[in-house]
Amino acid sequence: TNIPFLQNVLSNSQFLYATVDTQFIDENQELFHLKPTQNRAQKLLHYLGHIMVNGPMTPIPVKAKASSVDPAVPPVSLGEPPMGFREVLLKEGPEGFAKAVRQHQGLLLMDTTFRDAHQSLLATRVRTHDLKKIAPFVSHNFNHLFSLENWGGTLQELRALIPNVPFQMLLRGANAVGYTNYPDNAVFKFCEVAKENGMDIFRVFDSLNYIPNMLLGMEAAGSAGGVVEAAISYTGDVSDPMKQKYSLEYYLKLAEELVKAGTHILSIKDMAGLLKPEASRLLIGALRERFPDIPIHVHTHDTAGAGVAAMLACAKAGADIVDVAVDSMAGMTSQPSMGAIVACTKGTKLDT
Repeated sequence: TNIPFLQNVLSNSQFLYATVDTQFIDENQELFHLKPTQNRAQKLLHYLGHIMVNGPMTPIPVKAKASSVDPAVPPVSLGEPPMGFREVLLKEGPEGFAKAVRQHQGLLLMDTTFRDAHQSLLATRVRTHDLKKIAPFVSHNFNHLFSLENWGGTLQELRALIPNVPFQMLLRGANAVGYTNYPDNAVFKFCEVAKENGMDIFRVFDSLNYIPNMLLGMEAAGSAGGVVEAAISYTGDVSDPMKQKYSLEYYLKLAEELVKAGTHILSIKDMAGLLKPEASRLLIGALRERFPDIPIHVHTHDTAGAGVAAMLACAKAGADIVDVAVDSMAGMTSQPSMGAIVACTKGTKLDT
């Protein structure tokens, strides 16, 4: 991290008295004299995580015993899993896949349980070992999912166990899956290798909605043969007329550029859980009217508690896909409850 550097900056007298200019860093090389830390907090977190996952490393000094309950894996049907959207993708390619999604009757769901859900709630501590145990059940019973979000250490093994549901990942444009800018050829090669190993859909975004960064990621994912889902990061409140910086027109202009660039799917990435039902209606309704033929996918977090209501509003306004997580891994900073959205749409034209 850059915390020691920032501490040096914040304690510098020039910075404190606001006498800095664009040469500040060049002229103050002592900013790079970083004091090594003992990192006690991270070590403590690592220890606590180890204890939570693997149990105590020493005899328990109390009478309480460690839990011996093993999770029960539901029975799985014998034979091949039923057909899912991945068969459509493999047969029709990204363009045909996007067309099939747009023509689909009812609301489609992306399940984030294998990735963003446990990242948001458990700091990505669900193990590959456990994901593999439940994967066959997912393959046989969740075959109607639009996609399953997945990345990091599980790709090849889970692809073998779930051959029928498209896998989806998050790509930070020119930053790939890191927090720095990489050479263009590294981003292209990354997407190529990811696609070869089972990835299908690349959600490409930039935290500042900087189009050039997104275009690089879109081109890399598309050239690898993946489905390109360009995502606009959402902030502000389009339902509040007093907030004009990130207005409805701002998002429509971004969407226009991304559609012209050839995205297969248009996504709204509400990473802070700010979308309210009325804002959802306005934003998705305007995008659907402007782009009647392109699938619209909405991502949110349930941080504010309005996730289910917002996603239902998105669906009614014309969204084709929304992100959810299984009930036990939903809510709070994770995605809205899959069970709630399935129940709310049952028997309607949005039935999942």
